Amino acid sequence: MRLIGEASMLGSTSTDDSSNIHMNYPLLSALLAFAIAQSIKVFTTWYKEKRWDLKQLLGSGGMPSSHSATVVALAVAVGFQDGVGGTTFAIALVLACVVMYDATGVRLQAGRQAELLNQIVYELPPEHPLAESRPLRELLGHTPPQVAAGGLLGFVMAGLIHLFSHAGTS
Repeated sequence: MRLIGEASMLGSTSTDDSSNIHMNYPLLSALLAFAIAQSIKVFTTWYKEKRWDLKQLLGSGGMPSSHSATVVALAVAVGFQDGVGGTTFAIALVLACVVMYDATGVRLQAGRQAELLNQIVYELPPEHPLAESRPLRELLGHTPPQVAAGGLLGFVMAGLIHLFSHAGTS
């Protein structure tokens, strides 16, 4: 009976918290950081290549890393909301580290391999069976500065949303 009472108290506490704030702060932080990072890519592509490329809104790779922005915003928001000593923050932090490591390691190297393979296929004679194959996607991973910029963006977004959502509660 005690366990059921504690479970119902936990459920009512989270319901009360969500009705007071009217949002899932970590989820909102992560989604907003992702959307802003993807939007920034359109402008960084224009600045670098002098052309508008709206495909950047959905594409991977580029400056800043939207994956890094998303997972860092999530981890920071969870840290603000639940504290940094809990299991939820530990999970979010480890997820952020794995995603950012993967972006600069495996995915970056896969993109470089795709670039090299595309060059090899491009140089094949026209009669070769692979000469007409579709090119591989080359922009998969991120350089360390792109990951750092995404992480910084995620940190700032989670902090700003935390400040705005708690501005009148203190």
